[in-house]
Amino acid sequence: MANTTITRRHNALALFQAYAEKALASGASPKGLEQTFAATLQISPSMWSQIKSSRPIGDKLARQIEQHHGKPAGWLDEARESDSVAPAEQAFLDLALKAWRATNGAGRKALREQMNLLASARLSE
Repeated sequence: MANTTITRRHNALALFQAYAEKALASGASPKGLEQTFAATLQISPSMWSQIKSSRPIGDKLARQIEQHHGKPAGWLDEARESDSVAPAEQAFLDLALKAWRATNGAGRKALREQMNLLASARLSE
């Protein structure tokens, strides 16, 4: 069973990402996007900051977020795969591909082993 707290946070962050991408595409400045997003949710920027980091989203707030973004009740509770790659993720992937292409077979094996070690360490936490 998925953790509702984590699922709600991931979905709220996905809503923000979509909001930010749309705003930036229309020419908005990146400065202040988080504050304006919080305003669309009718919460304080401080509360949005807490939600992003660790504050659980309760049922009442979840329904409020859904309502203000035109989502059906329960949308925030549904686990879904992200279709897009965040800019930081893309930067990492680009760097990994550059490192992969810049080395030989032994270097690629070492890169793969390091990634497997890191992934295994994170999974065991």
